[in-house]
Amino acid sequence: MIEGPKVFKNAKEALFDVTDNVTLLVGGFGLCGIPECSIAALQEMGVKGLTCVSNNAGVDDFGLGLLLQKKQIKKMISSYVGENKTFEQQFLNGELEVELVPQGTLAERIRAGGAGIPAFYTPTGVGTQVQEGKETKVFNGRLYLLEKAIRGDFALVKAWKGDTFGNLIYRKTARNFNPMMAAAGKITIAEVEELVPAGELDPDQVHTPGIYVQRIFQGDHYEKRIEQKTIRPA
Repeated sequence: MIEGPKVFKNAKEALFDVTDNVTLLVGGFGLCGIPECSIAALQEMGVKGLTCVSNNAGVDDFGLGLLLQKKQIKKMISSYVGENKTFEQQFLNGELEVELVPQGTLAERIRAGGAGIPAFYTPTGVGTQVQEGKETKVFNGRLYLLEKAIRGDFALVKAWKGDTFGNLIYRKTARNFNPMMAAAGKITIAEVEELVPAGELDPDQVHTPGIYVQRIFQGDHYEKRIEQKTIRPA
């Protein structure tokens, strides 16, 4: 096994201090690039009262849907949640608090959190329910909303390759919310498909510098499901 001060054997060891009632930033887009091993470990650990920030909420039996099944999540901050019936039922029953955020705004709120920017103005959501209760300001004759940055107690991200220093390379669609979430977590835990010694990655290909990553481990199993398979006739 490759060793280093940031390297852990598995997800459960890397998540040893994740407790009830923390805020988790969970990378991925749909079911692509999600930290599958970390989510499974959290389900096994039984931590509850979680606030999860993620573009999606998984599906009923995969991704964050596994935590929803056990009612471990008390609040979701998301953009798209339409593939999860468990999510829908818990929300309608008043068991789950939900904050829906336009996708670009969600990405920027997380990016701002990682960059140390406390808030920013955006025109997205003006004149809709998104505007309710938010400060507004006019710039160049156009109305903007003030949106606050998001940071997490932990960021859980998934990369294609990583090294023992924590440098990460994402592959294709997995390079979406993962990089910004890695920067916005107080403690960032990365799981990778392949872990290599420091120095083996081409610096020009690194998407997340290791300075943002506190813990890293190599996952042992990835399903790589497709959320909605669309094909054309042969």
